[in-house]
Amino acid sequence: MIFKRWRGLKFRNYPIAYKLIVTYILLTVVPMMLLVYISYIQFARSVEEQIGEYMPKFLYQANADIEKHIDELTTLPEILFNSDNILGILRKTSYAKRSDLNKDQYNMNSYLARTFTNGRNADVLGVFVVSNSRVFNSSKVGFMESNWSALLSAYVQDYEQDGKAKIILPSEMNLQLESEVPYVFILKQINDDDNRKNLGTMLIAVDLSFIDNIVHNFEKNERADLWVMNPSGKIIYHTNRELIGTVDEDKNRYPVLNGSFRANVTGEQKLISVNESSERGWILVHGIPLHDLTKRADLVRNVTVFVIIGIILLTSVIGVIISYSMTRPLKKLSGLMKLVEMGDLQVDLKVQSGDEVGTLARSFNSMIATIRELIQKNYQIEIRQKEAELYALQSQINPHFMYNTLESIGMAVEEGETEQVVDMVTLLGRMLRFSVSNQSKSVSIAEEVQHVKDYLTIQKFRFEDRVHFEIVQVMDDHDFIALYSPKFILQPIVENAIKYGLESRKGLEIHIAISQEFGARSGKRDIVFRIRDNGPGIPNERLSELEQSLKKISFEGRSSHFGLINVNARIVMMHGTDYGLQLHSIIGKGTEVIIRIPMIHEEVIPNEED
Repeated sequence: MIFKRWRGLKFRNYPIAYKLIVTYILLTVVPMMLLVYISYIQFARSVEEQIGEYMPKFLYQANADIEKHIDELTTLPEILFNSDNILGILRKTSYAKRSDLNKDQYNMNSYLARTFTNGRNADVLGVFVVSNSRVFNSSKVGFMESNWSALLSAYVQDYEQDGKAKIILPSEMNLQLESEVPYVFILKQINDDDNRKNLGTMLIAVDLSFIDNIVHNFEKNERADLWVMNPSGKIIYHTNRELIGTVDEDKNRYPVLNGSFRANVTGEQKLISVNESSERGWILVHGIPLHDLTKRADLVRNVTVFVIIGIILLTSVIGVIISYSMTRPLKKLSGLMKLVEMGDLQVDLKVQSGDEVGTLARSFNSMIATIRELIQKNYQIEIRQKEAELYALQSQINPHFMYNTLESIGMAVEEGETEQVVDMVTLLGRMLRFSVSNQSKSVSIAEEVQHVKDYLTIQKFRFEDRVHFEIVQVMDDHDFIALYSPKFILQPIVENAIKYGLESRKGLEIHIAISQEFGARSGKRDIVFRIRDNGPGIPNERLSELEQSLKKISFEGRSSHFGLINVNARIVMMHGTDYGLQLHSIIGKGTEVIIRIPMIHEEVIPNEED
């Protein structure tokens, strides 16, 4: 009895770490082993039933999402009715002049690009409108066939239409897009309800890659296959792109088209789940090897063998872990404070305890949050000051040319030059719309170039043979439309060239070139505008003063070359010091102004408020 008491006293005298290890083994290891074994048995039996029950529901939702998205795309032709100008083009049946047809072709293609393919509808690869033997189009990719326009017109004429949107598979047409992504065509008539006439047919090429995002929400297993096929078994979409366009030979042997079943596929047992859409009859199929369904359970089973050994090793270091767990918050706090010293304020010490360490952590987090708030407040103040300054700069573009233009229009009216008056009023109206209606700081390069072209055309009306200009586009048409530049960067430069050039020259020649070049300072491909004239040139002393002024980005009032300083200041404030203006001038020979801006796409332009 004394011996037993001694043994009890000896256990009580053991270190706390030893007691914690024994307690941990008795209260954790044994129950955990039993739980692991029971969980594996139950999981292996139920996982297949659960997947077989719930996967068709997921497929039903995915199928509904796919059909919903397709239905949204089928409504795109209705957007055409929002523009009276476009409806007027579609309603035309003949043209007196070829130039009128070319003009309508340009306007319609530009509208299709702006409305459907310029980033607003990411899933639209191209839009093609066949109307009265005309083919309008805007496409991100082209057709492989060179005579695609004639083939497309012939296909639309031969296709029986009933006014409803139709899904056309690529294999059903004699046309093939130069695209590696899966796609289908949506064909729909354009009916003029007001006049009860058929204005034409729209064909929309739709990228089916959006299905990836839909199915990714519920299936992330790389070994699982998922595909969509039409009622005849033709595969429209497949996670394995190589199988798109083939036929699922097993489709007719499926026991159900809405449910799950086992199948032997290439010698491997798989669980197949199927759902058929009610509207188009598309069949969404999901297949996954049965082994993958119980993969985690098998892993648990295999790991269980090593758990006991791991637990023994784990219990031997419990004391170290407890010690570490007590000091870890303090070490983490020390590390975060070093990050704060280096300028990183996006830190958060997560300690849930209510002791002194927890109080210290909450105080630290509160302090960092206050610092971040103060920095953000100062940053917002600075940004708003910059935006105010930028707005002041942009709003002071010299408008005096309009007075001269109005005088020229008045003289033309007095002289009875009606056609010239109409042209000048049209150009002036377009320039005013560009200046007043578009409140954005950025516009497409095509719009900016069109604006300066209108300006130069008006000046040529005024000065006749004294002004000659040429605009050369050394870049891809798609980039010319899709890339953006700050607004009003060309007109001030050209305005200066005309102002000083006509003072000393009987005839002024202006050459404008737009190209993509590698920037030495930015290290990227940039957009470069080169404006060259044969004017009097800039004296060296004045040229040096201008170059010094261009290095300042703050507005310091108008000067004789306010336009140059204004444009450079806006570009630098918007895009940084790697971009802006460069001047090259030779007395008696002329001046060249180089404007360099980054390649900016519409999707990266920030939202701008009035």
